[in-house]
Amino acid sequence: MGPVLISLVRAVRQMADRAIATVLAKTLLVTLGVFAALGAGLYLALVRLFAWAGWESGGFAEAAAAALIAIAAFWLLFRIVALAVLQFFADEIVAAVEQRHYAQTALNARPIPLHRDAANAARGIARALAVNAVALPVALAVWFTALGPAIVFLGANAVLLGRELTDMTWLRYRWQEPGAAHPVPRFEQIALGGAIAALMLVPLVNLAAPLIGAAAGAHLTHRRMAQRDQAP
Repeated sequence: MGPVLISLVRAVRQMADRAIATVLAKTLLVTLGVFAALGAGLYLALVRLFAWAGWESGGFAEAAAAALIAIAAFWLLFRIVALAVLQFFADEIVAAVEQRHYAQTALNARPIPLHRDAANAARGIARALAVNAVALPVALAVWFTALGPAIVFLGANAVLLGRELTDMTWLRYRWQEPGAAHPVPRFEQIALGGAIAALMLVPLVNLAAPLIGAAAGAHLTHRRMAQRDQAP
């Protein structure tokens, strides 16, 4: 657990860097834009639905319903949307961390070709579907408990996030070796993913959580890569 905590602390300290602050601003703007577009689309769809049903409300009911649905979607889907948006800026986060802490190692990084990036994204989606397919029946089985489903999905998110956040850095060095073993142990990936998943439940903090995760994943991956290279 020590390396994970150290990586998280170093990531939080770097959030004030101009490069990362810029990515944070872009990520938030795009993410909020997605939800704003969702709200506008819902409003137009509800106007049509209410008109079809013969309910005249002057637009107030449609606006209220759209706002409530958009807020619920924001709460439930923020992690997924923010991570999807972050994928477009992940290289900037990793590059900022590497420039400050791992400049020499970063010389060995290789840009990931578009087709390989698409393949990695497809594998990530497949992992998400598989993990959630396993988590869903378990969550339903413990639905009667107060916290059971939340704990199940928190665990599922920990598994998914930990892999995605460390892959952002690892694949920059080993995309040409798809069979190479990941340097970050599985339990550390899950610990990192669990920490970021928990941060995403905290209002306001959840806005920066994906970037903290990307930076922490870079620190953790570089730490384990260095240890592997130094091993006899």
